[in-house]
Amino acid sequence: MGDRKAFFYGTLMVPKVLYRVCYGDENADKNPLYDFHTKSLTFQPAILHDFSRRRVRYADYPGIIPQKGHTIRGTFVTGLTDGDIYRLNTFEGEQYKLKKVRVELLVEGRVEKPDEENVMADAEVYVWSDYEEHLEDREWDFEEFRREKLHRWVDSSTEYEDLDKLEETPGPDSKHAGV
Repeated sequence: MGDRKAFFYGTLMVPKVLYRVCYGDENADKNPLYDFHTKSLTFQPAILHDFSRRRVRYADYPGIIPQKGHTIRGTFVTGLTDGDIYRLNTFEGEQYKLKKVRVELLVEGRVEKPDEENVMADAEVYVWSDYEEHLEDREWDFEEFRREKLHRWVDSSTEYEDLDKLEETPGPDSKHAGV
């Protein structure tokens, strides 16, 4: 089990996409080879404060930038390995930089009270580092992505070409890094 924790706010909120990136198999949770790893992952809804999520121009995915007073709902994932992060870095490419943040964990069924202290956790998140002009002025919509574009991200999408090249290279940087 890994000790890395991340906050995902876009395509990687979908477990099948995360599994495809980290394990080369969107159904890794049903594959005995990856059973230990997928069972070690935990998924929890969370909020990242003081950032906004924007659509990337001509793309299916978002980017986030610091913006006071804004919040992003996403998924907090624990149990990631260094190998998983290596593959995630390759997938995200040069457009994003991995940053340390604190996120507010959401507990299902909990009704927040004004005097109740929120549960916060440390995480890593991919922050947009390319030109801000490449971001649209409107919010990226997760439900719209699931409804209209997710089908492009499962099976053999070109989005995974760089990751598939890692599989051809045996050694610590292969898809089994951190296994």
